[in-house]
Amino acid sequence: MSKKIIKYLFAFVAIFSIVACSVKYSFTGASIAPEIKTVSILPFTNIAPMVAPILAPTITSELQDKFSRSTSLVPLDKGGDMAFTGVITNYTSTPTAVTSNEYASQNRLTITVKVKFTNKFQPKMSFDKSFSAYLDYDNTQLLQQVEGTLIPDIVDQIVEDIFNASASNW
Repeated sequence: MSKKIIKYLFAFVAIFSIVACSVKYSFTGASIAPEIKTVSILPFTNIAPMVAPILAPTITSELQDKFSRSTSLVPLDKGGDMAFTGVITNYTSTPTAVTSNEYASQNRLTITVKVKFTNKFQPKMSFDKSFSAYLDYDNTQLLQQVEGTLIPDIVDQIVEDIFNASASNW
């Protein structure tokens, strides 16, 4: 074969490979298959023994906002190509650092969410797993005093983890 034919053959194979293996990439880290057009995120429920009233709606709206800002997927109330349901299973404050007097000098607020994710076009990407995050706060403050600032930061981390697990293939 001549060098010219080999060059054209190589170029054809390279172009065909790129077109055949199409995946949407974005600057947000999302790599969503092009056939996926919609997402549905049902309201999260709270079954944790200790309940913060703002937690379930905050997680739901933050996850919806993350997909709205980071993808071009159309949101649906239910039946999306990508679908999420979730339940808050843990919301606890525990001592983390104990002083020599056996008093807690810091406490830790931990939130755990169990998420069922379904991907209609890539079923192997679907999952049912828990995501957890925490932040520490000083023992001189009551949980009720700090949860208004801690919850949004913890939720941001959990939402980022859910997004990465479902849309980024990392």
